[in-house]
Amino acid sequence: MPVLPVFSVPVPIPLAGPGPAAGTGGWKTATWSRCLIGSAEQPVAEGHEPQGTGTTRPRGPYLGPLPLGAGFGDGGGTMQGCGARLVWLLVLSLAWLGPASGGEEEDGEVVAEEEEEDDLPSDELKEEDGVLVLHEHNFARALSEHRLLLVEFYAPWCGHCQRLAPAFAHAAAALRNESSPAWLGKVDATAQVALASEFGITSYPTLKLFRDGNRTHPVAYTGRMDAEGIVRWMQRRSGPSATLLQDTDAAADFVSSQDLVVVGFFKDLESEAAQAFYDVASEVVDMPFGVAEAAELFQAYGLSADTICLFKKFDEGRTDFPVDPVRGLDAAELTQLLRVHSLELVMEFTNETSNQIFSARIPHHMLLFLNKSSSAQLTLRDGFRAAAGAFRGKVLFVVVDVTGYGADVLPFFGLTPADAPTLRLVKMENNRKYRMDQDTFSDTAIRTFIQAVLDGKVKPHLLSAEPPEDWDTRPVKVLVGKTFEQVAFDETKNVFVKFYAPWCSHCQAMAAAWEELGERYKDHEDIVIAELDAMANELENITINGFPTLHYFPAGPGRKMVEYKSARDVETFSKFLENGGTLPEEPPAVPKTPENSTDREEPSPLGTAETRDEL
Repeated sequence: MPVLPVFSVPVPIPLAGPGPAAGTGGWKTATWSRCLIGSAEQPVAEGHEPQGTGTTRPRGPYLGPLPLGAGFGDGGGTMQGCGARLVWLLVLSLAWLGPASGGEEEDGEVVAEEEEEDDLPSDELKEEDGVLVLHEHNFARALSEHRLLLVEFYAPWCGHCQRLAPAFAHAAAALRNESSPAWLGKVDATAQVALASEFGITSYPTLKLFRDGNRTHPVAYTGRMDAEGIVRWMQRRSGPSATLLQDTDAAADFVSSQDLVVVGFFKDLESEAAQAFYDVASEVVDMPFGVAEAAELFQAYGLSADTICLFKKFDEGRTDFPVDPVRGLDAAELTQLLRVHSLELVMEFTNETSNQIFSARIPHHMLLFLNKSSSAQLTLRDGFRAAAGAFRGKVLFVVVDVTGYGADVLPFFGLTPADAPTLRLVKMENNRKYRMDQDTFSDTAIRTFIQAVLDGKVKPHLLSAEPPEDWDTRPVKVLVGKTFEQVAFDETKNVFVKFYAPWCSHCQAMAAAWEELGERYKDHEDIVIAELDAMANELENITINGFPTLHYFPAGPGRKMVEYKSARDVETFSKFLENGGTLPEEPPAVPKTPENSTDREEPSPLGTAETRDEL
């Protein structure tokens, strides 16, 4: 009797999505995020985690729909949660065992060999919506036939991938219509395990560009995740990344063609500096790049040495970046300068500008919250703008309309529309917020306040909810920012604290175990089980990077803190507590080899690793 092969099957486990407060984990937006192999759904911020971490990250304070077109600089992009968690059943397949040789069954019926031939894999290239459908049998052919091939590795269950699919198809059609040599393809990485393994796919979707049939060194996609962004990114790689400007008329037309253009003036277009400029042009696809070598163009634009000029139809109109004759041109440095100076000196926070604001990677944001329907409040922008020039590149100045698109970010700052006008400064690396003792809107006062924050002379403004009346009578004590210090660092108590977010599915999953733990230790004099809503409360010296985070604060002096990273069940929690904040070492299990077993190693089940929703 033939033995059927057993295939690895993704089993989706539905999880509760984020509640109304979802995304209030930070001012920084998170455009899109990607599904991680073996992870649970939650919105994810920039970047991605390796296979098996089981971590995802919530986006910033934006509660409304995320705009398409957000970028992701590490080759995968970020998308909002994918709606399912995978438990992979990794089982080695056994080949189908056909009947005995001779082509006949016992009853004499002849088995047609043609049927077997029909099942042989083909290298035929088929399309869906203009996108090549690739698998391990036709992948090599696709690379040989298409000089530029952008491949999306996806999972059918992934919400990110489902949202990307229409944009990917539109991009494929647009490239086809302009007779571009660039093609798009897709691989179901859950079915094509060999390809996913070969190219190190750990999250979905992952996009990689294959050039000239090179299979060993694909290029990570770094563009925006919409049709226009994909087309622009591919155009820069299928043709010259910068337009050669031959004369003054061509240069003038190019400079006036769009609101932002970049022109590199080089005495020698074969120089290392010029090549670095071309590299930048290939990556920064949201601005057109031109290049000039003619002496008349140097003269026309008042230049005597190699210089990159950013022309813009706002603010100062033109910003020059001379090439250092000794150091040359650093591509990363130029990219950052272009990002910073392509922004208006004062940005308004809107759906259209949010990606620009956060992709510029400026370390501090100074925010003016105002009601644009109030003419008196609108006049405050003058002093705000006057203060901005001194901090360009260090602090980004942003106006937030509390009755418009900016209304959704107010909870992150603990604000309501009635609090406008008011100012806040945010340190982007840790989302620490700073406020003036009294809002003063003159340019001098704003500059003085910002400089004091940069010099470390101002303490952050920390949010705290009000403690419930019965916060200390429950089995699980409810901590807030105001009460955390006195409880967690009580030298007579061992305090075990869960830091959670109300929308976090992992927190919800372990809630019952935490309550049971509280009941078990409610009568212990020296053990306290507690929890803190990290969305509504902030702590000065503790930064929470994911949910749930569990910290143990042992009794005694020294303000010690131990992070718990083991299994989240009541018995393991109890062992941890009874052993003074560590888990007792257990002797390694000696595996028994059953009779008639093979030497083949079975894969260990996934899902035992720590999972949490990360900021």
